[in-house]
Amino acid sequence: MKKVVVITGASSGIGLATARLLLSQGYRVYGIARREVAEPFECFRGDVNDAARIKEIFAAIKEREGRIDAVVNNAGMGIAGEVESASEEKIRTIFDTNLTSLAVISSLAIPYLRETGGNLVNLSSVAGELPIPFQSCYSATKAGVLNFSLALDGEVRRFGVHVTAILPGDTKTGFTAARVIEGDGSGYGGSVKRSIGRMEHDEQNGKSPDTVACAIARVLKKKRPPLRVTVGASYRLFAGLKRLLPTRFVNWILRKMYA
Repeated sequence: MKKVVVITGASSGIGLATARLLLSQGYRVYGIARREVAEPFECFRGDVNDAARIKEIFAAIKEREGRIDAVVNNAGMGIAGEVESASEEKIRTIFDTNLTSLAVISSLAIPYLRETGGNLVNLSSVAGELPIPFQSCYSATKAGVLNFSLALDGEVRRFGVHVTAILPGDTKTGFTAARVIEGDGSGYGGSVKRSIGRMEHDEQNGKSPDTVACAIARVLKKKRPPLRVTVGASYRLFAGLKRLLPTRFVNWILRKMYA
């Protein structure tokens, strides 16, 4: 029987690349996205912040397929700029979209995954381990995703459910253009503009989303999947060094790079 995978944010970027790859590998793939998708997999219209809609979609997939084997929480957004200029609305929106909705969707998915001994894959980021100046809110949400995933695994592994946090580094997707910029950087001596410019350059010269999709596919094939997967050798090195070096020194490096 083909395994059934549900992917949020499946209309573009990492979500779309993952859906296409898993479909080619024989999975039954269902996407969730806010807009229509012309792809050979079915994509339900829905916003991850609408829990009632997500609950309906899971129920519809279960009724049709009789099972859900994996849920990939990929949907997210980014804001950048100095925190003092960020609106309360945008701050609340990024935490709701990147972290709160992910926790809610996980809670809705677990009963289905308990039945199949399935996988919950949550997209964090290297920025969750190495928080970047002028992406403070984004970094905080992705650190939250990582820690939420690690804690949740301790709850559900007894039922055969495996939770994995995926930490991509710079990835070339439409996420760069979709990032919301808050404030104009005045009073920061050009640091905000330089920081965002460097982020955008690194992302657009980063890895293909197919690289992250391959990492997700490998997780779904493992009997004992890892708790976290950092995508890219250089990023694994940086994350490892972060655990060995003093926090003040690591922050100094990041400040020199991005501030």
